Amino acid sequence: MAEFNQPISGNDLARFSGPSTFMRLPQATSLEGLDVAFLGVPMDIGTSWRSGTRFGPKQIRSESAMLRPYNMATGAAPFDSLNAGDIGDLAINTFSLKESLRIIEESYQAILSGSVIPMAMGGDHSITLPILRAIAAKYGPVALVHVDAHADVNDDMFGERETHGTVFRRAYEEGLIVADKTYQIGIRGTGYGANDFTEAQGWGFQQFPAQELWGRQLHNMGAEIRRDIGARPVYITYDIDSLDPAYAPGTGTPEIGGLTTPQALELIRAMKGLNIVGCDLVEVSPPYDTSGNTALTAANLLYEMMCVLPGVKSR
Repeated sequence: MAEFNQPISGNDLARFSGPSTFMRLPQATSLEGLDVAFLGVPMDIGTSWRSGTRFGPKQIRSESAMLRPYNMATGAAPFDSLNAGDIGDLAINTFSLKESLRIIEESYQAILSGSVIPMAMGGDHSITLPILRAIAAKYGPVALVHVDAHADVNDDMFGERETHGTVFRRAYEEGLIVADKTYQIGIRGTGYGANDFTEAQGWGFQQFPAQELWGRQLHNMGAEIRRDIGARPVYITYDIDSLDPAYAPGTGTPEIGGLTTPQALELIRAMKGLNIVGCDLVEVSPPYDTSGNTALTAANLLYEMMCVLPGVKSR
């Protein structure tokens, strides 16, 4: 078996010590030899309500120290199959959203110059637009699995066209995603008008409102999405506010009536077999959850996404 990077075991070094990397993986100073790169995008200047997501990557990494390398539910052994490292945080400009989005896109162009799969910790959801620009430049328009309380298809917010609430309108307009292979799961809440969600349906987006998922298991729906996407490259963007605030209160724009954590696990595990070319987990705002449970949940969901990446084997 090839020697891949492994998380530091809690039996070798206490979990409250060691490196402040995702799952206490090695800090990577180069992309060379990596299959998966975890990175942080500590930014909240694209958000419209509660700030604090600039602290998301740091706390997700902190809570990820609890995780162990083997998935006892699915048998996935991602660290036996893929070489992973934490490449640190992107050096965004904390005073300029426009400049930060440029930095993210250029950074991702460099990351994607090889064969590495990037897995980002946000940061507010505006980070996904420049990521998709870089992803599409390499792979062409991709399928999109978008798990979120909000459709994020506003035309503008306070006159700004690039914010956390306009991401997927811009992605659609720019041809970064395949409209009829875009799946918005968990959307809910109040709106400004009756067409807040339905306009995107007219573009071809497939939407699964939260109220239609209450009390349902999601593995069958996930399997249908997987079959629909087929072999096409797919990007997964997971907004933590897709979960009900009872499970994830530490977020900037919470909406009641959301998904449960078991549903989140079912959905992600059903993505196994997809040609996933990148993932992100966004909108964790630690100041609104001092227990750390939201970041702990986020860390687990990132790990679950790693477990369904191409090439991951099971024991």
